[in-house]
Amino acid sequence: MEIQFTLEEIHQAAQKILSQKLHKVVLFHGDMGAGKTTMIKALSKALGVSNATSSPTFSLVNEYETDKGEIVYHFDVYRLNNESEAYDMGIDEYLYSGEWCFIEWAEKIPSLIPSEHSTVTIKVGKDGKRKLTLK
Repeated sequence: MEIQFTLEEIHQAAQKILSQKLHKVVLFHGDMGAGKTTMIKALSKALGVSNATSSPTFSLVNEYETDKGEIVYHFDVYRLNNESEAYDMGIDEYLYSGEWCFIEWAEKIPSLIPSEHSTVTIKVGKDGKRKLTLK
């Protein structure tokens, strides 16, 4: 599935993504500034997270609860030096928990990613619109 959207249309794009058959582990790819964190915030809100969300760049993972009691984990593994650091923090327990796991920079931990996952790739067009591909 492909979607083009402006940042003003990000909440509608998030709804379209959630209307698809998604795996609970979702990898986000894109250059710095492409809108990965912004899309994860929109997805979290669409799932029913009402408290403020932010990038877990320094904590590596943030945990949110939806209004239905579901848990959403947001990972940013950009700062990891190797996969063993992710393993040491117990990332496998999160990834196999059955809860939502949104992961930025997942290419840093390829062998830890479950085979059942979805992938979101975001690219910024010359006009500033985002092109999102969901696999």
